[in-house]
Amino acid sequence: MNIFGNKVILRSIEEEDLKFLRDIHNDPEIEKYIGGWSFPLSMRDQKLWFEKFSRNNSTIRLIIEEKSSHESIGMTGLWNIDWKNRNAYTGLILLNNKKFRHKGFGTDSVMSLMRYTFEELNLKRLDSDIIDYNKPSIGLYLERCGWKKEGIRREHAFRSNRYFDRILVGILKEEYTDLIKKTKYWG
Repeated sequence: MNIFGNKVILRSIEEEDLKFLRDIHNDPEIEKYIGGWSFPLSMRDQKLWFEKFSRNNSTIRLIIEEKSSHESIGMTGLWNIDWKNRNAYTGLILLNNKKFRHKGFGTDSVMSLMRYTFEELNLKRLDSDIIDYNKPSIGLYLERCGWKKEGIRREHAFRSNRYFDRILVGILKEEYTDLIKKTKYWG
């Protein structure tokens, strides 16, 4: 099942996407804004990753496509899905390409994933974290998509020979519903 937003389509990762994902992973400009990896990734390792995650029911990973051209522009998903307590962790990676900046693709990707999470999977909350210097993501989640700042992990991310704080953010299903009513995002 594809997830359709106003500007993007979120779809399952296919084997044909592995080179695209490896290139994102190995881009130092993207890596400095996200957490979780810092090592070069070979195509062999990317294929092993793909085989491993495709058998996991606590993770949903999605390619973000620009809706009109079907060009892959990023990746998102749900990690550590807790089906009993109805929550998951999420994140968003968009290409470091100026033609996709400030055009609403990030907002639409987050809004589409929230709609799927809350209206289809019936989860109760989403969590994420943002390195404190990542101003675009802070604006995206806290200002445009209705998320709340819930805490700080002090000196939790090591980049460029320094430690940085991570801002913990989250959103509840009711907050998403209120945001949709207020903004009329879906119509």
